[in-house]
Amino acid sequence: MIFLGSEGKKMTIPFMAFQNETDVFEIGNLTAENRLDRILLQGTLDITKDQQGLEYAFTLKRIIDAAIEEMKRDKNLPSRL
Repeated sequence: MIFLGSEGKKMTIPFMAFQNETDVFEIGNLTAENRLDRILLQGTLDITKDQQGLEYAFTLKRIIDAAIEEMKRDKNLPSRL
């Protein structure tokens, strides 16, 4: 998986949703913070109709997809925290 850092440098670090309290990924001005019981999204993200916007959109999708897949695997997923 490819995630864009704050300086636009590509990083090949997979987003392991709900696995730790330390991972923080930046996409434009949006920060995705990994927690054991939630993914915290803060900031803004302009998804423009260009190559950078496409990369941002795919990166955000990867984060959301990772969260969804992890929740689907959890047999003891509570109805609400």
